[in-house]
Amino acid sequence: MYKELLRYVFPKELFDSFDLVDIEEKEDTLHLYLDERNIVPEAYSALSLFPNGFYEASTLKDFPLRDRKVVLQIRRRRWVDESGISYSRQWDLAAEGTRYSKEFAFFLKEAFGYLPDSSPIS
Repeated sequence: MYKELLRYVFPKELFDSFDLVDIEEKEDTLHLYLDERNIVPEAYSALSLFPNGFYEASTLKDFPLRDRKVVLQIRRRRWVDESGISYSRQWDLAAEGTRYSKEFAFFLKEAFGYLPDSSPIS
């Protein structure tokens, strides 16, 4: 049931390709931890790849929920082939030059006319 709710909370790319693995509340900020699912990218389907952990988490600010700022901690998966060459999928989740999700950056720019470094919601 909660997965249906997440469909409305997360950007489509996150909902389709990442699992919510943890939630942590620190002061007025909700940290949502997401790990990329173990689905080998189609571009690498001809290769014999094995999961090899995750890259360090990337941080994105997203829409607030219930008066709490939201920070997405996103870990991309890494795969290796038999010779040890590393492969991963490239994601385009952040607005260019920011640490905001694309949708949240668009909202802030429309609301303020620019992307604020700090505000009650960012």
